[in-house]
Amino acid sequence: MVETVVTVERTTTTTTGPPGGTGNPNDGGFWSSIRINMDYFKTLPGITKIVEFFLGIICMALAAPPLASATSFFMFVIVISFIITILLIAAYFLGIREALNVAVNWIFSELITTAVLTLLYFIGFIVQLARWAESNDYSHGSNTAAGVFGLFNFLAYAAGTYFLFLAHRSGATH
Repeated sequence: MVETVVTVERTTTTTTGPPGGTGNPNDGGFWSSIRINMDYFKTLPGITKIVEFFLGIICMALAAPPLASATSFFMFVIVISFIITILLIAAYFLGIREALNVAVNWIFSELITTAVLTLLYFIGFIVQLARWAESNDYSHGSNTAAGVFGLFNFLAYAAGTYFLFLAHRSGATH
């Protein structure tokens, strides 16, 4: 009778360093998993984010400086939305959502955020247009135009919310 002997050897490798890696692409840290992702911006949700970004710039340029409390609220909405949109664009462009290995339903979180921004833009452009529609001040034209572009950006955010709703309903989490 032939006897077979199997020897099992276990090896454990432990590396220490800063959380998220050292920046060395070979260590598997956070920075090595960031990749440029241009494909997202060829989709409807990606194009919508770019449109929101540029309409936000136009709204800020037309409404600045805020000369009335209504315009101050409108500028608050524009700036908050603009900052969040820039952060989302950066997260998609650099693939940060995939690099952060956390258990977060990104689509649902973005859906809620975009829905709130849509509501704020709705209130903001109405307040802006109501304040400047019948005014004869010297900045009447640019502030009215800011309200109209706010309406366009509201529509862009509403479209973004709709696309995120469809993605969430399909069961997507990333």
